[in-house]
Amino acid sequence: MNNQIIKRSGILMIILVLFSSVSFSQFKNVDFLKSAPADGVKYLQAYVSPWANAFGSGLSGGWYNTAKPHKFGGFDITVGASMGIVPTSAQTFDASKIGLSSSITGAGISPTVAGPKTDGPLMNYRVSGVTLASFNAPQGVNWRYIPVPTAQVGIGLPFGTELKIRYMPKINIKDGNVSLWGVGLIHSIMQYLPGNKLLPFDVSLFGGYTKLQANVPISLQPGTPQNYTTPYNATTSFSNQNLKVSVQALNVSAIASLNLPVITFYGGIGYCKTQTKMDFTGNFPTPVLVTPTSGVPYAEYNNTGVKKGSDFPNMDIKNFSGLRANIGFRIKLAVVTIHFDYTKAQYNVFTTGLGLSFR
Repeated sequence: MNNQIIKRSGILMIILVLFSSVSFSQFKNVDFLKSAPADGVKYLQAYVSPWANAFGSGLSGGWYNTAKPHKFGGFDITVGASMGIVPTSAQTFDASKIGLSSSITGAGISPTVAGPKTDGPLMNYRVSGVTLASFNAPQGVNWRYIPVPTAQVGIGLPFGTELKIRYMPKINIKDGNVSLWGVGLIHSIMQYLPGNKLLPFDVSLFGGYTKLQANVPISLQPGTPQNYTTPYNATTSFSNQNLKVSVQALNVSAIASLNLPVITFYGGIGYCKTQTKMDFTGNFPTPVLVTPTSGVPYAEYNNTGVKKGSDFPNMDIKNFSGLRANIGFRIKLAVVTIHFDYTKAQYNVFTTGLGLSFR
């Protein structure tokens, strides 16, 4: 029975890993990168930040399902999934308020990646009065729920302390990959109170840090030749374009649990902070302005317009941080545990998991 639980849990986790890692690549329309690099980066940050914040919030969840640390030598193996939820207020943004340069014309309300499946406003990239690129701001995918899988081990240490370790080796997915690691500690406060063993509840302090890294392939190709004066015969490969993503999440909380024979009720209140960093690698074609000695200026693709990933500014999505409070329950049947909890924060989270726990 236990082997079946582990196998099924492993399959579930792999499915969730695939969904979660691909979630960053759901935006297939990256034409906004044809504008000036700084403008393209600002638009990408505004577009993807709700999913990034929901993902980071989910990484903060699922660390504990009781405030009682394992006894020395005790341990558990737990797999689970947290679901970060994008608030409705983050489904759109105003393109005129994200700091785009004067080279970009077009304004209005644009969907974020979590927003509706409707085109955003028409944007024009103009230099010296010549339109180098025109594109609609990309659609959203109308999906606010971001699953975050986790697999972790809890190990009982001396002095009422438990070590939590999360780890997922690098998994290759098509042309990309994803990996994860994390570490946490639970330390009992109840052990310092006289008569604590007679009480049915526990209180502990918890701190946990998780980091996910992903490499997501993207594709930006030159415009069709008929839009420009001369066809572009590229001498540079554009097949190596990638978006490197790093998501970090910190959770520091005071937690408590009421421990009954079969069911445990638990909750916590504390502080969480997430950070998402992204940068490009590879070669990217962008249109350039050509000013001939005679005739009018025009736009075309050529080798001088090829940008490297390092030409784009690094992207550091605005930190999501603030108070979080959660409440949940755990059912334990022999050594098998099942838990579920809900976290209230700016980006709310649902968490569920299955584990094997000893001592």
